[in-house]
Amino acid sequence: METAELAELAVFASVAKHLSFRQAATERGTSGSAVSHSIRSLESRVGVRLFHRTTRSVSLSEAGEALYARLEPAMAGMRAALDGLNSFRATPFGTIRINVPNAIAPYVLGEAMGLLASNAGLKLEVVATDSLVDIVQEGFDAGIRFGERLSQDMIAVRIKPKFRFTVVGSPSYFERNRAPMTPHDLHGHECIRYAFPSGTIFNWEFAKDGDMVKVEVAGALTVDSQELMADAAARGLGLAYIWEARAAPYLHDGRLRRCLEDWCTVDESVFLYFPSRKHQSAGLRALIDALKA
Repeated sequence: METAELAELAVFASVAKHLSFRQAATERGTSGSAVSHSIRSLESRVGVRLFHRTTRSVSLSEAGEALYARLEPAMAGMRAALDGLNSFRATPFGTIRINVPNAIAPYVLGEAMGLLASNAGLKLEVVATDSLVDIVQEGFDAGIRFGERLSQDMIAVRIKPKFRFTVVGSPSYFERNRAPMTPHDLHGHECIRYAFPSGTIFNWEFAKDGDMVKVEVAGALTVDSQELMADAAARGLGLAYIWEARAAPYLHDGRLRRCLEDWCTVDESVFLYFPSRKHQSAGLRALIDALKA
């Protein structure tokens, strides 16, 4: 088989996996037009249509499904064979794509980025978004999440650090309002709410002496960024429920003060998760080792 034919089959397998020319191009580090050209060339050579295309979607034809079913195991075998060469390298090699919530990305990726300094052949692509992402469909090697339930075909590894929420407000806010003594007192306060990309409002959660309390807060301001929440709270617009690490600079210089400290006692673990495949790239293994607690 010619090199050009192998390259076209590799492009076909990528498009078939993602059902997206754009995502296949991103995965392969090329342009969408180059991917389209490869698929047209392959279809012309084999004499059948492999994909149904519209302006909004891409799907496999019956012939495409048959080809992909036979081709993907062979491609996986070739990827594993190539990755096996990593045992002969002094350092990991290749590109790792990782998805991480935007709110915690600055606090969990330091060790991962440190890998690049000591591994010249390694590349890291990070997409930070608070939207829930199907890492397989979107072409990621791994993702980072809190302890939400993951599908059975995923492996989750606890990573560092742990996170703790804190409730904060500005000195000027507490001059106008008595600090809440229990989470239930929050119903009488102006609170800065956090909204997920789906539009769902994040409820504030507390625990003390085994008593778990979840509060649906109210307030005039709703944002989708912890950084904005901290800034708004420092301006006296209300109370914010944010990571201690995010609040630390504001607490240090006095722009924010804590409240409900005895209720903010639960540390939340973060997990790196990835598909439970038999073969993992050396780069992904190095990332797991760097991040795990």
